[in-house]
Amino acid sequence: MIPNAEPVLLHGGPIHTMAGPGAVADAEAVLLVDGRVAATGSRAELKGRASAPCREVDLQGATALPGLVDTHPHLLHFAMRRGSFVDLTDARNHADIAERIAAHAARVPAGEWIYCTPVGEPWYFIRRSWRDLAERRLPDRHVLDRAAPDHPVMIQAWTPVTPNVVAFNSHALRALSITDFIPDRVCGVELEKDDDGRLTGLMRGPVNNMYCFDPWWTQIQSKLPPPRLDLPATTRAAMADYNRMGVTAIYEAHNMVEPHIQAYAALHAAGDMSLRVMAAMEVEPYAFAPFQPKTMAEFEAALERARALNRDGDDWFRVSGATLSDGGPCGPGFLRIYDPYLGPDGETIARAPRFISAEKSARFVAYCRTHGLRANFVAGAYLDIDDFLAAVEADEGRQAIAGRHWLMQHCILISPDQGERLHALGFDVTTSLSFSWGKGELYGERIGRHAWRDQVPVARLLRTGLNVGCGSDWGPKNMFEHIALATTQEFGRHPAGGPGHRNDGPDHAVSREAALALWTRRAGEVLRWPGLGTLAPGAHADVAVVDRDPLTCPVEDLPATQVLLTLSAGRPVHDPDGRMA
Repeated sequence: MIPNAEPVLLHGGPIHTMAGPGAVADAEAVLLVDGRVAATGSRAELKGRASAPCREVDLQGATALPGLVDTHPHLLHFAMRRGSFVDLTDARNHADIAERIAAHAARVPAGEWIYCTPVGEPWYFIRRSWRDLAERRLPDRHVLDRAAPDHPVMIQAWTPVTPNVVAFNSHALRALSITDFIPDRVCGVELEKDDDGRLTGLMRGPVNNMYCFDPWWTQIQSKLPPPRLDLPATTRAAMADYNRMGVTAIYEAHNMVEPHIQAYAALHAAGDMSLRVMAAMEVEPYAFAPFQPKTMAEFEAALERARALNRDGDDWFRVSGATLSDGGPCGPGFLRIYDPYLGPDGETIARAPRFISAEKSARFVAYCRTHGLRANFVAGAYLDIDDFLAAVEADEGRQAIAGRHWLMQHCILISPDQGERLHALGFDVTTSLSFSWGKGELYGERIGRHAWRDQVPVARLLRTGLNVGCGSDWGPKNMFEHIALATTQEFGRHPAGGPGHRNDGPDHAVSREAALALWTRRAGEVLRWPGLGTLAPGAHADVAVVDRDPLTCPVEDLPATQVLLTLSAGRPVHDPDGRMA
């Protein structure tokens, strides 16, 4: 946690307070006192107003913005999975991979599992993957055996792409009791064998670490021991990553269970938070195998725990409401829409499964309404949204939720009617341009290009009157690329090559100022946390200083934006050039 800082006067470059629509370069200087924005105005005026000597920071033409607010980062989850893993994100070839694994093996006891990150860029923005290794494939067991003969080794690819690939060494195959006598295919998983009929250690199919319900792969995952974790250290490091990207506040409300909430609480108690965190416990998460639906008694107990964890009023850590999720990604075939679409193996998905019963949804709505909790729904597509809306609209006390700003997250495919119904009920919305960039071509292939009309329609949602915030969804991501994508709605390059589609019609693309507001003022309003997302007087002194003006630079230059300084509560949490030294 960042203590109060000495007064700071920022001047000498564009300052966007984002205090309201049209707030473009609307301040010459901003004064930060005791962790808050004291005033905006001219340099001379503010210097005279400071009650104590203040540190002047000349922006030298750089641009100051409110610290960015990520409404759906999965920061803690990402930190958990990378903390003790061998980092292969930028690996070049099999020799490079083997060297990194061998170095890690030398530091851990024999027999301990070695887990590796996937090769390439994280979720959705997979511009580089194992396909770009010199060998164009993951290493087999022989390569991995030479790197770590005394340790079981596992390399996965980024999920939830399906079909996917995973690589094991011989030690890992023995630990999992997988022998050469196993069939070439078990359930949906194909096991590669060489010409002599021996396992190579490579497996393909639904081999994801989440949103995977293949019976055999679920059993395999159940046998894997948890990775060695130093959750405080990895989460602190992940917070620092976000600070380097100009982020000063996040909302963790998806797949969050009680130990995750308690981990943040412990960091807060130790004074180790460099960004503000709001969280909400999910009462029945199902993304990680094995999933067995709760009994209604267990569901009721989870609701009670979620409510007990709520805490408000703190400047650094808050727990607000409870979360209910349903449906899943399109890749594995769990997207819940009305029309049939193609699954990962080319099969027809007539109707994806529902993971949360109607009875539980109704109970969740009634419980949140009765106890004044903010209901937070995570809904991927049409059926999820309709099912949740039906539960809210049928509740006997539906009028009682007016003004509570219940929240619908993701909204990857959302119809105009659903947007109107959400607005009528007083909902807020969060979504992510990661979905369009990373899944747009997939939806066009599996569902049909007609899906694009309702895919992340940010402009339409705003026009409906909804307040919308944006998030990264499994970071860390380039937030300024996200801001650019809100204006271009560009899809990522198709795996077969060629330029991405631009879904930049009137329901989708927004202005540059509106795009930046999705990550500042509007995101702060979605969190219902006063003082976040603006540099208006009284707001938190959370500032990102960047090397170009994101409202006027060429849109194609936005992804290259460099964050020069990040302040949380007026103190530097990212200062590579020592501007505040």
